This record gives sequence, structure tokens and C-alpha cells, in this order.
Amino acid sequence: MAESTPNSEIETESFVSWREFLSSDYTPALALVCLAVWLHAADSLIVATMLPSIVVEIGGAGLVGWSVSLYEIASVVAGAASALLTMRYGLRAPMCVSALAFGLGCLLSALAPTMPILLAGRVFQGMGGGGLVAMAFVAVGVIFPRRYTARAMAAVSTFWGVSAFLGPLIGGFFVEFATWRWGFAFFGGQAVALAIWIALRPDHAPSEAPANTTIPWRRLALLCLAVLLVSYGGVEVSLVRTSIFVLIGIACLAIFLRFDHQAQDDRLLPVRPLDPRKPTGSALLMIMSLSIATIAITAFGPLLVVAIHNVSALTAGYIVACSSIGWTVLAVLVSGSPERLDRLMIMMGMVLVVTSIAGFLYAVPSGPVWLIAVFAAMEGAGFGIAWTFILRRTTALSALDEVQRISGAIPTVQRLGYALGAAYIGIVANAVGFASMGTADEATKIARWIFASCLPFAVFGLLAMKTLVLKRPNDTGNA
Repeated sequence: MAESTPNSEIETESFVSWREFLSSDYTPALALVCLAVWLHAADSLIVATMLPSIVVEIGGAGLVGWSVSLYEIASVVAGAASALLTMRYGLRAPMCVSALAFGLGCLLSALAPTMPILLAGRVFQGMGGGGLVAMAFVAVGVIFPRRYTARAMAAVSTFWGVSAFLGPLIGGFFVEFATWRWGFAFFGGQAVALAIWIALRPDHAPSEAPANTTIPWRRLALLCLAVLLVSYGGVEVSLVRTSIFVLIGIACLAIFLRFDHQAQDDRLLPVRPLDPRKPTGSALLMIMSLSIATIAITAFGPLLVVAIHNVSALTAGYIVACSSIGWTVLAVLVSGSPERLDRLMIMMGMVLVVTSIAGFLYAVPSGPVWLIAVFAAMEGAGFGIAWTFILRRTTALSALDEVQRISGAIPTVQRLGYALGAAYIGIVANAVGFASMGTADEATKIARWIFASCLPFAVFGLLAMKTLVLKRPNDTGNA
């Protein structure tokens, strides 16, 4: 592929206030992007609240794990395709189709007489939600001027954090006062409204891919198989069985990356997406590594906190939710920082994230409970500080024709990291006796092993960001 000139455009680094940003001509686009993110984030959380009632009514307890896995698999695959779709067709048509797919999935789930039908609905919800959130990142990178990018990302982070609290509450409301079916219908209605809104708006991202570009279905199928194998390995964890499925899945992922690198106009991901020597690869590898490292507190934290410290499940859940609070608050507070501070913000944020993982290694087994909440808030704060500027800096160091691929790849790689991390931590947990733990002392020992196993990926993620923070926009070469 020919060398590209990085986007070294210098913009005026004037301070952008919230008043200026929210009163600009980009407010309708911001509202649309935030609604797209809300649908994906909140829907994935209300289902966890409604699942007990769903199982009581339609059965299928043995398939409960797949309600999350299939959603995530579909989200990753749709996210990977989103950049190419927006380059080929613009933003409006793919986002509209994604919203309608999400709405169809909600309708299927709302009417489902059996668990397999509900799971089919979850696949469509994952496709639509994953596509929407990836295209929302594309929209931020393409529609907004770079001086507004940090504010836009802070608004997106705010909606993501709000969903962490409102999602479970909304799910609980429908279970308590109506029915879980109306919960799906509630989000399906929002998706249809979003599709209509998108259809009525002008398209600010005209197609850039050649007209004869086709959708690489074989590569998408290979990516789907890779994530499916990794996720399947983590559903029912057994040391040998899970290891085999995860290794085969990683092999399929490596093959997918090789084939995608060899492609030309129909590449799904940026050039060398995990090459730490390139700014884009540095950013994506950092995101994937830290996603693997931080999934443990979400997946195993509540169970371990309840078992070790004898608190209620609700308390444990909201301790973990402190991460979302930290993310939201810090993203808003730092979003007005000028572009010259991007490197500092990213470094500070990632150091905080790694410190929080080390903190979990001490606090989850030893307590006190409030200290676990502090480290959860620290983890979220670290991501909130850095995440706001990762997209702005990565696109500033990259070729202009890569911006859409990079924007779509960031949330996709994050969710891929969560899938890989869940399987990896599941292997570790099973190997140290998580499935059979019965006492607080056993849970304490298991917690130490689980969070110790996260540290290598956390440190690797910290090292991976080197190129992203050291490379300057006036460096030449293919970013």
C-alpha cells in the first residue's frame, strides 16, 4: 500500500467551552451520536436485570450465558464492518440500517416464546448496537472539527456512564411494574425513532471507498468464528476445553488480521492495527490489552466482594459501577484541555488504570470495601482522562483516509479485548478453584490469583502506548 501523509493539519488551540460547543451547529449531530451510544450501552445492562424473570417465563436457563455472548459477538463483527460501510455508503444509510436491526432484535426478544428466539433477537440487537456505537465514533471523527472532538467524546462518555446506572434501574422497573417484554419494546421504540431521525438528516460523511468495493463477507465470517470460539470457551470454563477453544479462536483472529492486511480497498481495519511501532497500532494494542486487564473486576468482582466481605449483591454491583462514575466525571472535567496536552492526558490516564488494577490485587482480597470502590473509581477516572483524547491524537497522527477505519476500530477492539479477557480470566479462575469455592478464605486466595493475572496485560498496555505518545504529527511515514 502506498505511503500516506499523516494528518498534520494545525488547528488553533483555543479553549472550547461547553457553552460554545453545545450552542454550535453540531448539537443535533451530538444528540444523535449520544442516543446511538445510549441504546447500545443501556440495552446490554437492562438484560442482566431482566434475565431471572425471562428464565422463569420462557425457560432456557442453560442458554443464559449466550444472551451476553451472542450480543458481544455480533457487536464486534458489526463494529469491524462499520468503517468500511460508512466509507462505501456514507454515515446515514448504515446507521439507519443498524438502528432498524436493533429495533428488529428488540421486537423478536419482546415477542419470544422460547429462549432460542430471544437469542436470535439478541444477535440482531448486537449487530445493530455494535454498528451504532462504532459509527458513532466514526461520526465524532468525521463530522466534528478536531477542536470539538474532546468535548464530543466527553458527552459520549457521560451517556455511557449514565447508562450504567439507569440501565439496571429501567430493567428493574419493567420487571417490577410491567413485564420484561415491555423493556425490550421500550428500547425498540427508541431505535425506530433514531432510524427515522437519521433518515431525515443530511449525510455529512460522503462515501470515500471505490464504487466497486464489496463487503468482505469471508473475512467477517472468520472474525465471527474467532470471537465465537473465544466466547464459547469462556461460557462453561474448563481448563483443557477452554484453552483449546481460546487458542483456536486466537489463531482464527491472527488469520483474519493477515487477510485484512493484504486487502486493498475493502480493508476492515486500519493498516497494521496491532503494530506497536505505528501510532494507530500503538493505540489499539493499548486499548485491547487494558480491556483484557480490566474485565476481571466487572466479570468476577461482584461475586468475590460478596463472598469475601459479606455485602449485598446490590452493594457489590454499585461498587463496580463506581468505575462508570469516575469515567464520566473525569471525561467531562478534562474535555476542554488543548490538543498540546493530549499526550500528557493519555499517559496520566493509563497510569491511573494500571495503578487501579494493582489496587484491586490488594483491596478485593483484603478490604475494606470502600477502598475497592475507590480503586474502581480510579480505574474509570483513568479511562475518562485518556479516552477523551485517544481518538483525537490517533487521528491527528494518521492518514486522512484512515480516520473512519480508526474511529470504528476503537470500540470494536475494546469489545474484542473484553471477550478475550473474559475467557482468559475464566481459565485462571477455574484453574485456582473458583467454581468450587465455599469459604471466604478460599475466595480471598482466588481473588489474589485473578487480579495478579491481570497485571501483565496492564503493564503491556502501558508499554504499548509508547509510540502513540512519543510520535509527533510532523513525522513522516504511514501512520
